[in-house]
Amino acid sequence: MKNIMAVGLLILLLFFSGDLISLYVDSLWYSEIHFEQVFSTTILTELKLGTGLAVLFFLMTYVNLLWVYRFKTNRTLGMWQQQLNVPLYHVLKNFFHRVILLVSGIGAFLAGMQGSGEWKGFLLFTHPTAFGKTDPLLGMDYGFYVFKLPFLIFLQHWLFGTLVITLIFVLLFYIFKEGIRINPQGFSIDQQPVQHLSLLGALFFLVMAWGYQIDIYNLLYSKRGMIFGAVYSDVHALLPVLKFLISLAVLASLLMIVSSFRKGYTLPVFIIGIMVLVHFVGENLYPEFVQRFKVAPNEFMLEKPYIENNIESTRFAYNLNKIEVRDFPVEENLSAPVLNRNESTLKNVRLWDHAPLAVTYRQLQQIRPYYDFLDVDNDRYWINGEYRQVTLSPRELTYKNLPIRNWINEHLTFTHGYGVSLGPVNRISKEGLPEFFIKDIPPSSSLSLKITRPEIYYGEIPNEYIFVRTKAKEFDYPSGDSNIYTTYQGTGGVPLETFGKKLIFSAYFGSLKIILSNDLTSDSRIIFFRNIQERVSKLIPFILLDQDAYMVISDQGRLIWMLDGYTTSSMVPYSQPVSGFGNYIRNSLKVAVDAYDGTIRLFISDPDDPIIQSYAKIYPGLFLPLSDMPSDLRSHIRYPVDMFNLQTYLYSTYHMKDSQTFYNKEDLFNIPRKGDKSMEPYYTIMKLPNENKEEFVLLNSFTPSKRDNMIAWIAARSDEPHYGKLVMYTFPKQKLVYGPRQVEARIDQDAFISQQLSLWNQRGSQVIRGSLLVIPIEDSLLYIEPLYLAAEAGSLPELRRVIVAYGNKLVMEENLETALQSLFGGKKLTDLPSATLETSPKGATLSLAKTALEQYQRAQTYLKEGNWTKYGESIHQLEETLHQLAR
Repeated sequence: MKNIMAVGLLILLLFFSGDLISLYVDSLWYSEIHFEQVFSTTILTELKLGTGLAVLFFLMTYVNLLWVYRFKTNRTLGMWQQQLNVPLYHVLKNFFHRVILLVSGIGAFLAGMQGSGEWKGFLLFTHPTAFGKTDPLLGMDYGFYVFKLPFLIFLQHWLFGTLVITLIFVLLFYIFKEGIRINPQGFSIDQQPVQHLSLLGALFFLVMAWGYQIDIYNLLYSKRGMIFGAVYSDVHALLPVLKFLISLAVLASLLMIVSSFRKGYTLPVFIIGIMVLVHFVGENLYPEFVQRFKVAPNEFMLEKPYIENNIESTRFAYNLNKIEVRDFPVEENLSAPVLNRNESTLKNVRLWDHAPLAVTYRQLQQIRPYYDFLDVDNDRYWINGEYRQVTLSPRELTYKNLPIRNWINEHLTFTHGYGVSLGPVNRISKEGLPEFFIKDIPPSSSLSLKITRPEIYYGEIPNEYIFVRTKAKEFDYPSGDSNIYTTYQGTGGVPLETFGKKLIFSAYFGSLKIILSNDLTSDSRIIFFRNIQERVSKLIPFILLDQDAYMVISDQGRLIWMLDGYTTSSMVPYSQPVSGFGNYIRNSLKVAVDAYDGTIRLFISDPDDPIIQSYAKIYPGLFLPLSDMPSDLRSHIRYPVDMFNLQTYLYSTYHMKDSQTFYNKEDLFNIPRKGDKSMEPYYTIMKLPNENKEEFVLLNSFTPSKRDNMIAWIAARSDEPHYGKLVMYTFPKQKLVYGPRQVEARIDQDAFISQQLSLWNQRGSQVIRGSLLVIPIEDSLLYIEPLYLAAEAGSLPELRRVIVAYGNKLVMEENLETALQSLFGGKKLTDLPSATLETSPKGATLSLAKTALEQYQRAQTYLKEGNWTKYGESIHQLEETLHQLAR
């Protein structure tokens, strides 16, 4: 038996060796980032919870099976002895106690493993925070449902499962011990098994009563009615049934105990039969009957209080109740002086969409094929004393385009990306390409903003582990026909000072090259978990991360990744759930990750959130107040797009606070659509109506349901002291305001524009229409849409035209400045985007005249060749140039 136990332990060790190695590697990683407490708290909680449940399972099964073991029958020869020869039966009986230990031990181990996975629920259960808001049905604080109920549900299910398993083994063992006999003559059972099973049955019905109580709590998440949460039929039909079932289950438990000491089970069997009947009829048929025949004909009258519960709770859970609503008159009084007053807003109109700009960045600034620009983000900086919106994209390393893909190149030589490209959102070169404030390798800056640490060891591209401080040359950046090499000076990575660590990491990453490589020394470090999303999720798996990380250049010239973190729950009573988020969300966390050394800092951005308060109690010191964030990073925090999209999606319905209006869906909003997709929100710098200065905001619009006119716009503020505030600007209902789809339709119907677009869309080139931006200027609205021209095969998009609509007017010009002058006249607006910016009116006139002559000459050439398509295109270009000359 000892040999069997030893073999079993060896098998378990081999089976879990991978987990043990992963656990050790995790401990090294948490030590590297100086958050050992997070690791120890989590692991100790898993061990404590798993051990506690394992012991409970072991005691439950072992005590009950030991009771069976001590049972002795008076029969000299039972059914098993009749079917097995007597010596074999006695051998099995001799091992009976060891079998009990084995069954109880294995079951306890598996139960403990299952239970340890509930460490997060257990920590929240033991560190709750009150919401200060109670549910309208049972009067319990929301904190009970968010922090306590999930673990109570798990515990009830776990106990129920444990009892069922115990009952099954007790029955089987009694059958083997012949306390229960099943033979052709019938079924019989001795008194001890009767008493034993009765006591287990009593405990089983108590756990069932607990389950019915949990079902009462779960009524607050009912999906039976037109809204989420308990409705009339749940409260007036199902709730009384569940209370009655609790009474029946407790009564059944008491009767099982009483009956175990006296003959006759008629009464408990009768009660159990009633329970089954009430459970089937009362939980399923009766509520549906009430819903269909009583509620449906009088739905609003009966459901009104529950609709109000749903509206109030949903608005609270998504912070919709904090959206400030203001009137926006939509006047048509824009003029050149008004535009000059809002020059900063116009300077920051985003003419470069991220999709075409990403293509252009790759073409102009990728430098080498092993670099890539994964995404282009919008941010703002103070540039030459002006608040300017910019686009920024990091130049990351990607393995897929390395000149030679081998282990040394991927893990020792090519270790990091290099620098960023940064430019204004609105500036255009003569060729229709973006301008750059920071570009090239090494980074060249035309601003006071400098990059002193351009290396990107941690980024968004999911590259694998690397080694630094090795004997191999570490590639830094290309320089002409040669390369520049470097040695990593940061604190990132785990030191490989011993052969044992090399062996561990070789097993962890499944590569013998780690222990066979002669390039690794005692000074070498291994850097892993380099993807910033994976890295932060590894540290705080209980926080949902926004998928759009963005990079900031600090005052010291370091590159810092910024991420947003959300606390979520699906346990807020009556709140409408959204797939992927649950039914409660707060943007409670701002995360900063250094791109060079991987340092992670976590800042609480919503200290009023009870969930982040609980996690702060669980992990003291893990989170810092937002006031501790360095000012150069704090000036770049922004309202996250995912949060904004979720709130605007829900607000399109839940702005209706009146239950009658909500029930009739009289005032539904929609996010405007462009094609088959909803319009995306966009960041811009602007002065909100009745505010004193420009700020960085996130904007989107609303249209009425099934209509295209615009009725409101909403802004999320990102600058302090107003960070996180949402403002809704509603239009007068008696006034028709063009919506984005209507403006798009007007563009399509404009004879000149549609003809020009058709010409440009000839074979060999295509027109890319950018996002239609709705830009509020004081009490009026401007609609601006950039147009890009690109060759069909591989060419970089060029920004060639800007369409501006205002009221019933619509123009398309080479740049925003010219378009605004066409609409409003007045003097030239300083430093607005221009593709053909000249130094003087005379120079501009001469340039246009020269262009007109060239276009005429080209047209004559195409006419002689009979190329009517090219001839028509040249004539239209000439016509547009002459219009500009006339202006």
